[in-house]
Amino acid sequence: MSQPVEIQYLYRTRWGAHDEFIELFKRNHWPILREQLAAGRYTAVRMTTARFHAQGPQSWDIMVSITYRDWAAVEAHSEGAIAERLYPDQDLFKAEERHRFELLEDHWDVVLSEVPLPA
Repeated sequence: MSQPVEIQYLYRTRWGAHDEFIELFKRNHWPILREQLAAGRYTAVRMTTARFHAQGPQSWDIMVSITYRDWAAVEAHSEGAIAERLYPDQDLFKAEERHRFELLEDHWDVVLSEVPLPA
């Protein structure tokens, strides 16, 4: 039986760009994620922000955790078709998505594997 897969997408925004990144994420990326959640590809999507400013090479400001139904759902890619349907002005959509990533200092993805603990 295939198990759910959780991936954490971690972002470190440039100083002063935090709110703008979140606004662009909610406007352009969340609707795409929401459709995949409704379709069952994802079982959960959460966005969290660090309460305090962290330091160090792996500090992050924003974390988006997506729990995929299974590994096949990780490998499936339907974002492009959804984006084309939701955003008829593809030039504006692509420009805003490009700008959203320009607001970052760093971005990395962490695929998690659950380790069962004894009772």
